[in-house]
Amino acid sequence: MMSATIDPGGKNISAYGEKPNGLLVFTPDMHFVEVLTDADIPRFASNARGEGTDDENRMAMSRSIGFFGTYTLDEKGEFSGNRVEGATFPNWVGSVRTRDDLRLVVDGDRMTEQFRRPEGTEIRIEWQRVK
Repeated sequence: MMSATIDPGGKNISAYGEKPNGLLVFTPDMHFVEVLTDADIPRFASNARGEGTDDENRMAMSRSIGFFGTYTLDEKGEFSGNRVEGATFPNWVGSVRTRDDLRLVVDGDRMTEQFRRPEGTEIRIEWQRVK
């Protein structure tokens, strides 16, 4: 991931901190996995995932997301939508996204992902192909 910005109410702010980190994988059998994190999330003092404080857990949850599922292509071979099968944010499980709220634009080795949340907030993620 090269950058991730969120645009709540006309503002353009970093969605995953100053050093966004992520990976998006599409497989030939029509599955995907996407993980987005803020590289500056502090480590848990306990060094155990299940033993974080309320503040540590809140920070980790609000500044990262991971999800996976299946995707579809149209007759031209272009992305037409996805279905989330699992996610670190449980409300996304089972959700279906179409071009109305999720667009992928590929330009050479770069791809722009534009997602509109149900309440209207826009998220824009810039990806660079891994070679």
